[in-house]
Amino acid sequence: MNKRALGSLAAAAAITGLLGAAPTASAAEVPPGCDKGYFCVYSGDYGTGQLVLKSDGNWSGSVTGRSIFNNGAPFPGLDHIQVEWKGIGPGTECVHYYPGPGDYGINFNHNAVITKVTWRGEC
Repeated sequence: MNKRALGSLAAAAAITGLLGAAPTASAAEVPPGCDKGYFCVYSGDYGTGQLVLKSDGNWSGSVTGRSIFNNGAPFPGLDHIQVEWKGIGPGTECVHYYPGPGDYGINFNHNAVITKVTWRGEC
């Protein structure tokens, strides 16, 4: 790998670390236990580890996790989720449903405390 590519990778890693979360890869598979129509929070990266939250409706509270996956069913106005969390700083992100276009999960770079998930329309 050349120096330019290594520099680009290092810069991308630094930016991702500052944001506190990274989208999951678009080619991801549905993690175990996350049925169609639900969003799920897992204790491990990329939908691995223990399933710590599974919901088919709006949710608020406090749950610690490393990744979240939206396996929502296509339904105009209510198939994307708005996720709010605390960690190295507060954050919020809209997540598309699987396997729709865009990202359908978040992989946190550290344990994050998810505080609210709301079903919504297009991001």
